[in-house]
Amino acid sequence: MRRLPRQLSLLLASVAGLAAVAAVAIVIALLVTPMQTVTVAGQVIRLGTTAPRLSTAGPGEVDLFGQSLPTVMRFTGPVRPRLELAQITIDSELANFAQGASPHSDTHLLGARLSDGWTRYFGWEAAIAGLTALAITGAVAGWRRLAAGPTVRLLVAGLLITQLVNLGAIVLAAHGAQQALRQVRSLSQLVGSEPAPPAASADGPPLPGIQAVVIGDSTAAGAGLPLITGPSPVDRACGRSSESYAEDLARADDWKVMNLACSGATILHGLLGPQHHYGYGLTVPAQLDATMRAQRATVVIVSVGADDLRWSALVGYCAAAPHCDDRASAAYFQQELAAFSRNYFQLLSQLTALRGSPRVIINSYYDPFGNDLSCIAGRGLTAAKVGTLSSRLATMNTVLSTGAAEFGYSSVQPSFAGHQLCSPQPYVQGPGDQAPFHPTALGQLAIALADQVALTRPTGGAAAGAAIPAASRPPAWRAR
Repeated sequence: MRRLPRQLSLLLASVAGLAAVAAVAIVIALLVTPMQTVTVAGQVIRLGTTAPRLSTAGPGEVDLFGQSLPTVMRFTGPVRPRLELAQITIDSELANFAQGASPHSDTHLLGARLSDGWTRYFGWEAAIAGLTALAITGAVAGWRRLAAGPTVRLLVAGLLITQLVNLGAIVLAAHGAQQALRQVRSLSQLVGSEPAPPAASADGPPLPGIQAVVIGDSTAAGAGLPLITGPSPVDRACGRSSESYAEDLARADDWKVMNLACSGATILHGLLGPQHHYGYGLTVPAQLDATMRAQRATVVIVSVGADDLRWSALVGYCAAAPHCDDRASAAYFQQELAAFSRNYFQLLSQLTALRGSPRVIINSYYDPFGNDLSCIAGRGLTAAKVGTLSSRLATMNTVLSTGAAEFGYSSVQPSFAGHQLCSPQPYVQGPGDQAPFHPTALGQLAIALADQVALTRPTGGAAAGAAIPAASRPPAWRAR
């Protein structure tokens, strides 16, 4: 009778040990199982799982332009789907993949392919978990110098317990995710977005004489600089300047450049959809619609992102708050960055539909701050705060350049080095100017030069801008 408690305790210890082996084997398997490749509508997706979590339900993840976006769909269980766009193919199905707009497209297969990839993933995961359990129990048997019979029993017990735990805790929990994935018809269904404006339309009179088009926000419009000659009400509302980099390119290359950029424009409200300027009592048509009508344009330059991420508000908060690297502002920035990444994908997808396949250049943002902050002393922006802002600006630029590269577009990074905010000859408007932190006329020239350099390079490359030495300026620029 005294041996029973000892035997029971040995049995319980053995079961606990085997359960620990199973847990370790499953975690290792989830970490090392290769993501499965799924191809649908011309797009290549890699499918795997997030890291195991203690919560019983939550969102999955979609990796887009280097950003990990939570899915709007929630999944039950400790592991959830993780998707990564491995290859973007520019074809007629791309817009349908993004929005799932056409019921006749191949995107109706997306859910089924994701479900199949999920099943393959867990087939691999179960095999790797079993092999890991055998390796661990085999090592324990060797360490304890067990005989052949006990070793075989330990190996079988370890494998059996691992697969039972894996089946109960992981595979069955993942079954609900498989059913949810089967219902997916588009990327936007996974990551969510505001209702997207309709696809850009070329309705309206064609614009055959246009050779280049600039679309974007106040940086491209030339905010704070003199307006173009004879401005229309829309030009005034948008702040389109005669000293914008669009005008610089027109003069340098003897092009007819159409500058559609508008202060305050975001991707959804400005580029893809109309933009309301309530102070002027007018609505500016979607910039991409007019771009579609310039069917002979060979270049389209895009400057967008600052208004999507509410950059002015971030700078204002940084100046007013004791610190701007707190959790609240970091969470806000990540939330805005996730929304921007989703909308940026929509913009890039629609740019692929431009007739004539013009060269597309995506402009990243210059860093307005330098080491010298004396001209903004007493305005709340310390070196530490500027460091935080510069870091977030770099993150936004990474999304811009990564997205451009994945779509095969050129990416341009203008440099204002040596000519930043408080330098003797700044390329940035100061805090007392009409449009603080926006480019001056020389700053616009620096952006134009960076774009000009990009036009001489193969499509898809990244070009870095520079200050403009007088000897290197095109003749049309020197005359200014």
